[in-house]
Amino acid sequence: MTRYLVAIYRPDDYDPSVEDEAMSREIDALNDEMKAAGVRTFVGGLRPPGSARSLRVQPDGKLRITDGPYLETKELVGGFWVLEAADLDEALAWGRKAAVACRASVEVRPFH
Repeated sequence: MTRYLVAIYRPDDYDPSVEDEAMSREIDALNDEMKAAGVRTFVGGLRPPGSARSLRVQPDGKLRITDGPYLETKELVGGFWVLEAADLDEALAWGRKAAVACRASVEVRPFH
């Protein structure tokens, strides 16, 4: 079995107050389904991008710490699952369910 990251992407200005009870129920049901299937290794939601700190090594070898995410993008990772799946097709099937439940873009990527 290969481990896969299933990452949920949210707009930079995402407002979590738009998440309604139906969405929460769908995500809970998906988590229960993943647990029952024995594929879920870990799941985690992330705090807003403003709570992130980025560490960058400068050309002179010094480390610079800045507020915010490492990349300036229009979408950021809002949460993720780590799954054990037989193959990419199975991981993508879970990714499709995650996209529907979270009403968001999803990236599925295997670990080394």
